[in-house]
Amino acid sequence: MPLYAEIQRDIERKIMTGEWGTGTRIPPETELVEVYNCSRMTVNKALSSLAAAGMITRKRRSGSYVAPPRIEEPLTYIQDIRAEILATDRSYRFEIANRSIRKVTEAIDARHVGVPVGTRLLYLEVMHFADNLPFTMETRQINLDAVPQVERLQFKSEPPGSWLLSNVPFSEGEHSIRAISADAMIAKKLQIVERTACISIARRTWLNGELITFVRLIYPGDRHRFIVRFSPSSSAFGSL
Repeated sequence: MPLYAEIQRDIERKIMTGEWGTGTRIPPETELVEVYNCSRMTVNKALSSLAAAGMITRKRRSGSYVAPPRIEEPLTYIQDIRAEILATDRSYRFEIANRSIRKVTEAIDARHVGVPVGTRLLYLEVMHFADNLPFTMETRQINLDAVPQVERLQFKSEPPGSWLLSNVPFSEGEHSIRAISADAMIAKKLQIVERTACISIARRTWLNGELITFVRLIYPGDRHRFIVRFSPSSSAFGSL
């Protein structure tokens, strides 16, 4: 790992654990050069990456400060993770940690996913990175009866979610959101401290009643904020 990335990770850890809270002034570059025994250019690159990730704000002649979470993600439509990261001037990459074909054999698993027993699923574990830091952890199951062409795809240059949004229409979607604490496995993969609060989003999409995909996304909670925008209706006014 490049030295600037190690510095970036160390500062991010201080922010995420609360050691440096929102508004805390980051030590000046000259001090960080001594702490990490590196060049000022290396420190500047680490701070620039943190600023691009929304972790800190940099003010001319004043210094750098821990920023409040700034990422807002609407839940009324499906967000393309790759496009979302690139839109904030951060580099994007993804890694597929697991790819396998599975057949649903148990009724409880079939109910959980939302498919009949006997359905073949493409199972994928994907990690998305922003500026080489874990952004979200994705576990996805794609119904091969609904999307048979996906079985031969290896997703070497395009993440599964982006491919589905571009190639497979859907008629209905559902988000289910809950808060979780990162266990040892999640903490290791997301490079966060164990028991850090995270946001877990389970999403299902269907086309004319047939499940297309079931995906679970786990985000570090202090880096993200999810919003729902809505308009008033007669039924809404009636319930106020």
